[in-house]
Amino acid sequence: MDKKELYRYVGNLQQMAYVRKVTCEDGRSSGLRMYEVKNGCMEYQLMCDKCLDMAGLSYKGINMNFLSKPGLQGRNHYDTNGQEALRSIMGGMFFTAGLENICAPYKNDTGDYPMHGRIRTTPAEEISSSQEWTKDGLVLKVSGTMREAELFGENMVLRRSIETIAGTKSVKITDEVENEAYRDEPLMLLYHINLGYPFLTPETMLFIPTRSVTARDDDAKGHEASYDVMDEPKENEPEYVFIHDMKQTKDNRSWVIAVNDELGLGLKIEYDTTNLPYFMEWKSTAAGDYVIGLEPSNSSVYGRGYHEKNGDLHMLKPFEKEKNELVFTILDGQEEIQAELEKFKNTFRV
Repeated sequence: MDKKELYRYVGNLQQMAYVRKVTCEDGRSSGLRMYEVKNGCMEYQLMCDKCLDMAGLSYKGINMNFLSKPGLQGRNHYDTNGQEALRSIMGGMFFTAGLENICAPYKNDTGDYPMHGRIRTTPAEEISSSQEWTKDGLVLKVSGTMREAELFGENMVLRRSIETIAGTKSVKITDEVENEAYRDEPLMLLYHINLGYPFLTPETMLFIPTRSVTARDDDAKGHEASYDVMDEPKENEPEYVFIHDMKQTKDNRSWVIAVNDELGLGLKIEYDTTNLPYFMEWKSTAAGDYVIGLEPSNSSVYGRGYHEKNGDLHMLKPFEKEKNELVFTILDGQEEIQAELEKFKNTFRV
């Protein structure tokens, strides 16, 4: 619907779509600044104080993301304290791991690197939001800059924009990372995308264009064949982590689709593999920790020490930049789901 036609039905666009800045007041989230974005039946929240990561995503009132036991929270003393980062990792629809480390805490003679790094708890600067009519429609956009830096150390900048077009069911995340120091710097980056109840149930199926699936450790061994299905919650079940060798298109695109047939709802996650050649899956069927994580990355799940040992830690030269783009698209109803699954099968020949 174009602008003139839309205004025949509404006097104020916030009736159907808006970008609204809010501040939380309760518990661990007290003081957390967020942008709440509504696009028709789709809503999501972006955390200004935590890398503009997406706290939640819902569609027609149905929650699609995981939220861990500590719940919604702002920055706190657990954030960069080694293994205790588990007390501050809330999950959300996605959080950004990096930029010096991903996955397990790591220590070498140059420093301590907390679980999933520091960027996920870095507050945004130069934050802006806009609602602008373009030839494509009404674009709802939030942008900001995160700087991970240390005196006599790194100076890495992540510039992020997240946008959606009114009347669509897609959200695009565009990231640019630049090394603004005068030395080569490591760049480790992982997008931790977390599916949760009620979208995630034993009815949920995953469609991943994988060539092969490898278990990360002994806990995951023997479960590789069921990477694409979810089980009922089990008390105290260990997490499973799988490493996928992903197929991609000629223009370096790949995507995964999660479908809950009972709800008639799907989620497609498409990304550019140019700078994200790794893909991991985190599957936890543990009661109370019920989640599947889908993780495009530029580094292995084995973390910084693994790459240092192999001599292939990814580096950025001074003032070099890298760009990533991810698109989340909600699929509503069997017609949309089946059309995307047919495209998936034809593209990747699975």
